[in-house]
Amino acid sequence: MIDAHGTFRLEQRPEPVAGPGTVVVRVRAAGLNAADLQQARGDYPAPPGWPADVPGLEVAGEVEQVGPGVTGVVPGDRVMALVGGGGHAERITVPADLLLPVPEGLPWEEAGGFPEAFST
Repeated sequence: MIDAHGTFRLEQRPEPVAGPGTVVVRVRAAGLNAADLQQARGDYPAPPGWPADVPGLEVAGEVEQVGPGVTGVVPGDRVMALVGGGGHAERITVPADLLLPVPEGLPWEEAGGFPEAFST
């Protein structure tokens, strides 16, 4: 978590729960890019609904929970997503419509950095 602009610390948080239209992803890898550093300095605010104090704007991992109304993914699926923050946590709640499947054979480390690179 970010205490103040550029000051990081570890913190335990409650486990996320999948709500309607969302999934909980167990993070296996997350990217670190210029936008993360700008967010840490306070120069790049998190979008509404995303944690401003937990960095990580792209993530790859395994679906752990599926919320009501979500179709097309099940626990255990390998996914990646471009998110608004929170990707550097152990688990993150992600709107299901932001998920992309991780191709077979793609290592977690590459999948964790793929969403931002692909979208820019």
